[in-house]
Amino acid sequence: MSIIRFIKNWTLPVAIAVGSLVYLIFYWVPQLDTVGNIMGPVIDAVFPMAVFLTLFSTFCRVDFHQMKPHRWHVGVLVAQMLLVAINCWIVFLVDAVPEQKILWESVLTCIIGPTASASPVVTGKLGGNINTMTAFVVISSLTSAVMIPAVFPLLEHTAHVDFWSAFAIILEKVAIVLVLPLILGWLVQHYAKRLCQWIVSIPDLSFYLWSVSLCITSGVTVRNIVHSQATLTLLVMIAVLSLILCFVQFLVGRGIGRHLGEEINSGQALFQKNTALSIWVAYMYLNPVASVGAGCYVLWQNIINSLELWEYRRKNLDK
Repeated sequence: MSIIRFIKNWTLPVAIAVGSLVYLIFYWVPQLDTVGNIMGPVIDAVFPMAVFLTLFSTFCRVDFHQMKPHRWHVGVLVAQMLLVAINCWIVFLVDAVPEQKILWESVLTCIIGPTASASPVVTGKLGGNINTMTAFVVISSLTSAVMIPAVFPLLEHTAHVDFWSAFAIILEKVAIVLVLPLILGWLVQHYAKRLCQWIVSIPDLSFYLWSVSLCITSGVTVRNIVHSQATLTLLVMIAVLSLILCFVQFLVGRGIGRHLGEEINSGQALFQKNTALSIWVAYMYLNPVASVGAGCYVLWQNIINSLELWEYRRKNLDK
């Protein structure tokens, strides 16, 4: 297998490895500090641009007439709320043990967060319905915008953000990342059809743009882990529990979708999370160490996505 073919088949793990390795090189080699200081602002500017272009190129393919509520939307939301309730109950039980509380709060950030804005990208690669997935991303974002400021002050009474302020901040973040490219995609479909056709004609454009974002996210995740003040034992426990949660949400989502007719979409909707928002939630409401859970989760979910894509390619080659 050629290197190019290997990178094409395993784009997400390669992006994770490159992002992690590049950060570690800059961390271990002090002579690169000057270059790192120069590149920092550049990466900060490239990341939101890559996310925006990823979603814009995806939404150019969406059939907006098909963006309607479906039964599986309700099933996934109910499952998410049940998982949030169970996790909150565990947090209350271990409230007197600081490390245990941080551990389970880190898990909660990975449950309560909305579905990843870029989830339609992977869903489309897996043969799922990007129209219903896009509709669910909007619904999920609004649901999390209500749940997050309602739930976390009950767990951490020192939280300094009230319900409406947090609600507004989350909606602002969602609007910039999700709503703006959605509107632009609709406008291009209707008023710049040649541009839309050109964008749609480029194979896997949104997927490779997403891999750029993932590369940057992986580097940031490794940085947060390296500079964390938590003990090694706690970090390992957070990493293991976030991996277990990944499989739990994936399997529960798939199970719901199997009964309601959208197995691929339902699985992606419940387990693929907007970890950037989850990390913000951890810093805003909880102990910053809890953000490591969302950081680990983004690595696990994209490794699982890679295995899904490999399995999908294998099945299609066998046909």
